[in-house]
Amino acid sequence: MRASLQLEQESMENSEQLTIPAFGYELIREVLIPELLGKETPEILYWAGKHLARKFPLISMEEVISFFEEAGWGLLRVLKQDKNGMELEISSPIISRHLKLKTDSCYKLEAGFLAEQIQTQMKVRTEAYEEIIKKTQSVRFILRWDMKDTVTE
Repeated sequence: MRASLQLEQESMENSEQLTIPAFGYELIREVLIPELLGKETPEILYWAGKHLARKFPLISMEEVISFFEEAGWGLLRVLKQDKNGMELEISSPIISRHLKLKTDSCYKLEAGFLAEQIQTQMKVRTEAYEEIIKKTQSVRFILRWDMKDTVTE
């Protein structure tokens, strides 16, 4: 049993050092997934993001920011927050490339992930919407909640 645990830990450590070419990531994200899911792609990706967040519960915004970077989704930063919501932004060379090439990229996976993480952390129902910001070649996420609409685990 102990040897199995050590082997699993070594495998995880080795995988953390691996990187994949952006081309491979883009093939899956921009070509394969939309072909498999069709016109339902945005909605399915949003719920898939929520599902991922439940699989990887994070306890702080700092952990969410680190997760985005480790997942290769981009550099996430908080723009502003008030009692009714918050705005975040991600940027990365891949996002810049998509916007320069004018691809019809969808960032619903990330939006769903953020909505579920914040909902879990704050214990209030949360929804997220994304906006493409061409000027800064980034994606802005607008998260909204109602402090009266609490959720229980």
